[in-house]
Amino acid sequence: MNRTRADTAVPRAAARGAPPPRPGGPRQSRIDADQLLMTKVGLRFPTELSFAEWERAGHHLSRIVDSSSWCLGDWLMYGKEHYADRYQRAIRAAGLQYQTLRNYAWVSRQFPLNRRRARLSFQHHAEVASLSTEKQDMLLDQAERLRWTTKQLRSHIQDARSQANGGAREEFALIPRIQVPSSRLVSWRRAAHQTGIEFDRWVLTALDRAAEQALGEPADD
Repeated sequence: MNRTRADTAVPRAAARGAPPPRPGGPRQSRIDADQLLMTKVGLRFPTELSFAEWERAGHHLSRIVDSSSWCLGDWLMYGKEHYADRYQRAIRAAGLQYQTLRNYAWVSRQFPLNRRRARLSFQHHAEVASLSTEKQDMLLDQAERLRWTTKQLRSHIQDARSQANGGAREEFALIPRIQVPSSRLVSWRRAAHQTGIEFDRWVLTALDRAAEQALGEPADD
């Protein structure tokens, strides 16, 4: 069978006791007896698959799904840097959602390859991406050592914020409205766009960093 470029082989050991392919039979049967095929619309299974082989395939698929977020984020960052006038056209041609890619790229930008934890998921990293580098490493160390799920990590971050506020529930206030020249607003929005995050979140992050520098202490993340 001629596989399309969308098909991906999921390796497995040859099924013990599996009957040999019939001479002259469809080529697809022979391939199915040797490996799983991941197509654009789902998995194609061999005629025989042991539990251990099925379990290994699950681990392999999990790694593919998790690594794809990192890879797509890195792909967008590279495209924006090298093909500023053409990268959006490539995104549309690939059938990808730009907003989703921006989110992936924003997390990828916070974590260079040498800071990414292979034992933690992309979502673990996303949970701490808005924090300072020191806090990121501290929380990821704990998550890795204690085997936290992303939900447990998120809960720990929320508890830490509550304790920082004296155990009280965090209150919200409106930022006073200020008038700024249109040119500055355009520049800020462009900066937020370049970093791949929403404008409101970019403004808050910029203010936190400015406060941290002015006060000489980490801002509350």
